[in-house]
Amino acid sequence: MIKIKFLVVGNLKEEYLRKMSDEYLKRLSKFASINIIEFKELELPKDLNEINIQKHLEKEDEPIIKSIKNEDYLVLLDLHGKSVSSEAFADIISGAIKTLRGNLIIAIGGTLGISKALLNMANFRLKISDLTFTHQFCRVIALEQLYRAFKINNHEAYHH
Repeated sequence: MIKIKFLVVGNLKEEYLRKMSDEYLKRLSKFASINIIEFKELELPKDLNEINIQKHLEKEDEPIIKSIKNEDYLVLLDLHGKSVSSEAFADIISGAIKTLRGNLIIAIGGTLGISKALLNMANFRLKISDLTFTHQFCRVIALEQLYRAFKINNHEAYHH
């Protein structure tokens, strides 16, 4: 069974998001072993200048970077990534799984985004939407789209 790790900054604070996440984790268990690893969301710098933001991102992303191995395939949620259809995302997941030597990793940064070091590690940078969502809500969207991708790739009803 394919192993997928979600490496995320912060936790799901709202009950409704936890329930949605749990539902998609249950559905995904048919296709993959999913492990969600949450990393501490750091306090935002008082002065949000470019230097402080970069230092914050480097420190916040450090444990994520340490968790990724060279043989892993990293899908990184990124505001400046590529926007794709659900079918195209299913193709990306299918292609990654076919050549996978490690784990499939889906990483979600914190409130201020992602460090340059983590961006440079990504095999694919996924833009969820032109709209802005909280990173907690993005986790639920990513889980749903991953489930949809498995359903598409297995020719099962869900996506119309």
